[in-house]
Amino acid sequence: MLSDRIQVLSESMTIAITALAQQLKREGKDILGFSAGEPDFDTPHVIKDAAIKAIEEGFTKYTPVDGIIELKEAIVDKLARENDLHYTTDQVIASNGAKQSLFNLFQSVINPGDEVIIPAPYWVTYPEIAKYSGGIPVIIETDDKTAFKMTPDQLKNAITPKTKMLVLTSPSNPTGSVYTKKEIEEIGKVLEGTDILVASDEMYEKLVYHGTCFTAAASVSEDMFHRTVTINGLSKSVAMTGWRFGYCAAANKDLIKAMKKLQSQSTSNVNSITQIAAIKGLDGSADADIEMMRQAFEARCDEATSLFNSVSGLSVVKPKGAFYLFVNHKEIEPDSMKFAKSLLENSGVAVVPGAGFGSDGYFRFSFATDIDTIREGVRRIESFIENYDKR
Repeated sequence: MLSDRIQVLSESMTIAITALAQQLKREGKDILGFSAGEPDFDTPHVIKDAAIKAIEEGFTKYTPVDGIIELKEAIVDKLARENDLHYTTDQVIASNGAKQSLFNLFQSVINPGDEVIIPAPYWVTYPEIAKYSGGIPVIIETDDKTAFKMTPDQLKNAITPKTKMLVLTSPSNPTGSVYTKKEIEEIGKVLEGTDILVASDEMYEKLVYHGTCFTAAASVSEDMFHRTVTINGLSKSVAMTGWRFGYCAAANKDLIKAMKKLQSQSTSNVNSITQIAAIKGLDGSADADIEMMRQAFEARCDEATSLFNSVSGLSVVKPKGAFYLFVNHKEIEPDSMKFAKSLLENSGVAVVPGAGFGSDGYFRFSFATDIDTIREGVRRIESFIENYDKR
């Protein structure tokens, strides 16, 4: 009864662990959750106030599929002001979250048999969307030694005549790695002379730490500008996960038109209230709130990294962005699903197994929660590890 394409999709391990944690909570167990990929802060007041005003003024009707002109102008202005990327309003589209932006992109360009290069660890959705679109995920494995970043040589060796797209994520979910400008330039040089698209997921751009500079992939050269499709949104930087707002920018206007056509036949426009609110998240009005959150995440990052690296059998590379640690537990247990499930059931700590991100032997730990909860979580994990061999 089910279609072939839907059956190639796998269930998200993030969702599976979250569901198990919720079940255990319902049973009355004390569960600490570090699996969620969302800030623990509320949406800034300036954004909420704009939404309330829009509701009170009756801004509740359909809008253009790709977003109201004021919103698209705010996207264009933001990209120019903060990223030195210069687009026109017909080169951007607003969607229901960055995930829809990615889905629209893949569905618009990937044909059966096209290869999509995805460095691992990767966000769980990338290979699944590639498969659903008929593409073939080509995984480049990275590890702690290169701070989980793909090298130019690895990319060069992965390219074949069937390569259609490279997925680049900086800062990374799940590792927090951030590519430097030089590293992106070197990646761009490998791609010169090809027709390979770059899908650059820049969702965590505002959450960088310890003096790290974020570089938009499309900004490093004219060649990269024309081949890169920039994906971004406000879920992480402005704590708007539930508002469902993402956007996409590309030099190729025909590609944007194609994505708009697909969206017109699926969800149509982002809800009108979110569009008005998103303008405030883009125009600088919430910058002080963003900086407050960034500083808090940086302090948590330092604390959590130090705590984990003091636990025997665990190690973690300090992330330069996002709000995750990708913790190496291979010395204790190479099977990340077994480790995460046992940790949850026996110690009440929910983390996401690294296998879901294409890198077994690790778990993702979100530090988007308060310091005391982080300390208690690491304490439980340390106690769990001390007794692990007895199970």
